[in-house]
Amino acid sequence: MIIYDLICRHQHTFEGWFASAAAFNAQRDAGQVRCPICDDAQIEKRPSAKVRTSRESVSDAAEEMISAQGLQNVSTHTPSDFLLKLREMVQTTENVGERFPEEARKIHYREIPTRPIRGQATPEDVEALAEEGIDLTVLPPFLLHEAQ
Repeated sequence: MIIYDLICRHQHTFEGWFASAAAFNAQRDAGQVRCPICDDAQIEKRPSAKVRTSRESVSDAAEEMISAQGLQNVSTHTPSDFLLKLREMVQTTENVGERFPEEARKIHYREIPTRPIRGQATPEDVEALAEEGIDLTVLPPFLLHEAQ
């Protein structure tokens, strides 16, 4: 598994995991690699020092995410198990659709009870929410679809 640091033409940086350089190229050429911030498909790769050498190793960031979610035995999860768990976690959130910025603000300012939500927001909305101190995570599109 190769982990690349990726950058879009708007200079947003993010990380991507690929089976090989050829897999990255094929997915990028098919428009499947997109910036999670602005949805730009013009992506460049920058090699990362994080390279999986076996099914038992997971990047520190992924291990921290799993640990934060209360999952155990990280080393026994294959990449597909990991993605399934992430998708399961996403599916436990309420999809508020285009009302996301409004609902996130109501939760942040304690106008309504706290609950896990997901939805759509423009890049401008994401920036405004961050400026207000509202924590959120932009989910990559592949986590929003059912496992195939």
